[in-house]
Formats: sequence, structure tokens, C-alpha cells
Amino acid sequence: MPEMIFRSCFPSERSVVKQKTESNMEKVDYGKAVAELEKIAAEVEDPATSIDDIDKYVKRAKELISSCRTYLRSVRDKADGIDNI
Repeated sequence: MPEMIFRSCFPSERSVVKQKTESNMEKVDYGKAVAELEKIAAEVEDPATSIDDIDKYVKRAKELISSCRTYLRSVRDKADGIDNI
């Protein structure tokens, strides 16, 4: 019982992330993000790609990976909620 009170007073990391990212969830098209990451990987592996372009691709890849992780966390949290019903 005390554990339940503690949990209700202090939100878990997941719930804080969920609150921050729930509005962004609709903005993330996971499939498109993965497709873009695949294109970025191909460009970075191409010997003709300049170092400056690689830097831009790496920065964009970091943004996409962060968005995908956030999206996947929110999906996991929803799935966890289903298990608790």
C-alpha cells in the first residue's frame, strides 16, 4: 500500500516522458522516419558524400532517432496500460 502512495505522488519517468511527448506522437510517422534513416545511411556510406554533408546527415539522423525512440516509448506505455486492464 505505501508503494502505491509513493507512485501516485511521484510520477514515473515513463509518465513524465508520456506527458511531454503525447502531443508529438501524432507528428511522428515512424515508417517515414525509418525510410529517411535508411536513405541517410546510404548517403553517409557513399564515398562521394562530403564531410560537411555527412555532418548534416548525422545531425538529422539524431533527430529522427530521438523522435522514433519517443514514439516507441509511448507505444510501449500504451501496451503496458493494456496489460494492466
